[in-house]
Amino acid sequence: MIAQISPQDAAWSPQLAGQAQSCFSYHPAWHALIARLYGYKVIPLTTTNAEGQITGFLPLCALSSPLTGKRLVSLPFSDHCPLLAEDEQSASDLIEQAVHLALVRKARYLELRPGMSETIEQRPDFVKGDLYVRWLLSLEADPALVWSKLRKPVQHQVKKARKMGVQVRMATSREEIEHYYQLHLLTRSKKQGMPAQPRGFFYGLWDAFAANDAMQVLLAEHEGKVIAGMVLLAAGDTIRYAYGASDERYLQLAPNNLLMWTAIEWACTHGYRILDMGRTARDNEGLMEYKRRWGTEMEPLPYYYYPHIDGLAATPEHSRKFQLLTTCWRRLPLQISGPLGGMLYKHLG
Repeated sequence: MIAQISPQDAAWSPQLAGQAQSCFSYHPAWHALIARLYGYKVIPLTTTNAEGQITGFLPLCALSSPLTGKRLVSLPFSDHCPLLAEDEQSASDLIEQAVHLALVRKARYLELRPGMSETIEQRPDFVKGDLYVRWLLSLEADPALVWSKLRKPVQHQVKKARKMGVQVRMATSREEIEHYYQLHLLTRSKKQGMPAQPRGFFYGLWDAFAANDAMQVLLAEHEGKVIAGMVLLAAGDTIRYAYGASDERYLQLAPNNLLMWTAIEWACTHGYRILDMGRTARDNEGLMEYKRRWGTEMEPLPYYYYPHIDGLAATPEHSRKFQLLTTCWRRLPLQISGPLGGMLYKHLG
């Protein structure tokens, strides 16, 4: 099992050890969660040196679905899963192992999500999908320095939320996950038109990561009602905005802006150096502009496919297929889309 290869205790080469510990998608507890909840088999690919130290690491998930077929993905529900290799030979060996595994398992396709990779770029047998970017915000020990770099409209919205009486607090108990889940279900189903993760996914995250502060759940309240929420996941010196949800009836109070600023303040004062604000589709200009205003830097986030591009992550949001699916899903009542989405979600990885 993947738990045998832990960034904390495995025989990593010194060059790779720090990188592995700073990557949430490589955490054994994350692999264990998606394997248990969705029935995926996690396959760790490695290379080693003469001393037996790990010089390269690439985890794959084997997915077999009657709806979406057989495929290998690194990794489902992980926006960024970098290819860890201390040299070109290790990187090439990992890719060869992945291709060989795809052929042996007769997978429809292999999908890798490493961000920019010169090793894969040089291979003519892979096809590059370039639908996404990610946004990184450099943090400071003093939050005031980050505040000074925010664009004025963002500062205005944060101040407005406070003036209107919005308050943000950190969840401190497992039971409070339900507040976030209900907002998440509403946002995914009605606003985004997509199936929502099952309730057990968020409880599983809490059980695996909350105790060691690798997970934080922020809840925005107005007049005693939870109106927005945010989930942060941390590894090394990076904290990631993983999930966010809100009640659209209260968006005029700007709760999401106050949530994000509270997350930034907390991350600064707790020693994090980078806030990863997550993946954005290039054709979603509204969300792209929102993240620009926080002073972030945009980084390309290509995905690579063998032998051809396929799957939901390769479907443009402006495509007719995507629009049809989301329109139909929005029309479903929540009492149907909630349980149905939880059942379907494992097929979307």
